Amino acid sequence: MTSLNQQSCEACRADAPRVSDEELAELIRMIPEWTAIVVDGIMQLQRVFKFKNFKQAMMFTNQLADLAEAEGHHPGILTEWGKVTVTWWSHSIKGLHRNDFIMASKTDELWQNNQS
Repeated sequence: MTSLNQQSCEACRADAPRVSDEELAELIRMIPEWTAIVVDGIMQLQRVFKFKNFKQAMMFTNQLADLAEAEGHHPGILTEWGKVTVTWWSHSIKGLHRNDFIMASKTDELWQNNQS
């Protein structure tokens, strides 16, 4: 199986299926730093990334925005001094789709690249 960060997002229509409980259990193991949360009844993936200062956090935010735009899938991003909170979910289905796990994995890879 191809690792998540090597996959691309597929177009997600309003009638696309959300991940099942079984898929959630399998996919969440592939992105262990992420937490499944529920906000306003919508399941989402969230992770906080730590940085040394605001400038580094902002650079990461901008790189993530470019990645999201390239994939056509956009997260919630909260940028603060020394940290960026990223939240992925599929707006069209009001829940989690495989795309969200792909993008969470790509976000992890982006963060790793910023650590070197």
